[in-house]
Amino acid sequence: MNRRWILSVLGLCVVLAFSALGRWQLGREDSKRLQLAEAAAALAAPAGPLAAASRAASAAPARVTGHGFFMPTPRLLLDNQRRGPLVGMRLYCGFQPEAGQALLVDMGWLPLAPNRALPGASCPVGEFELSGLLVPPPSVGLPMGPGLVEQRDGQGWLATRLETGAVSAAWKLDAPLAARVLRLDPALPIGHERDLELLANTLPPEKHRGYAIQWFGLAIATFVIIVVLNLRRRP
Repeated sequence: MNRRWILSVLGLCVVLAFSALGRWQLGREDSKRLQLAEAAAALAAPAGPLAAASRAASAAPARVTGHGFFMPTPRLLLDNQRRGPLVGMRLYCGFQPEAGQALLVDMGWLPLAPNRALPGASCPVGEFELSGLLVPPPSVGLPMGPGLVEQRDGQGWLATRLETGAVSAAWKLDAPLAARVLRLDPALPIGHERDLELLANTLPPEKHRGYAIQWFGLAIATFVIIVVLNLRRRP
């Protein structure tokens, strides 16, 4: 096999890799469009009982309301969370609904100091009537390093990704936390800056389509180069 054929085979492998990345980006676009449609349908529907929804195995968004109490667990800060152009953290607290499964409550966004000192906000104490949107935890990219680190001086836990199973183990809970987390209704008089925007900290579907077009364009350009080089006559 001469050198030209070897380079052609390698080039075709690159074309297939670029095409696979384009298809993956289209899949991400479809997935996020489905999430947005499900969230819009949930917000338009009447609120269901939080207790029953917390025990359900479904991953679909659900509008809920219910009574319960905040658990005496450490606070959990999720790092690298954007709100517009600003970078900060999101505060999560443990909540036990009446007759339901314990879950994490997204208390809202907190700004990050220039020296990266952790915000001083703490979790509420006592019984509350909560309402909001029950959704899967925020999605992450490629997991790297420990996702959950305990902080000194009783400052709780710092997370780079939210995995309810890992939080249950770190907090040494008797029962695992629910797979979904509760995004608080912005109208409630507790918590911090927040909204019910589902993809606030990640790329919108349109961005994934744009990246897909770029990958497909690279695949086409690479294929054209391979064809031209093979059709060109040897000197």
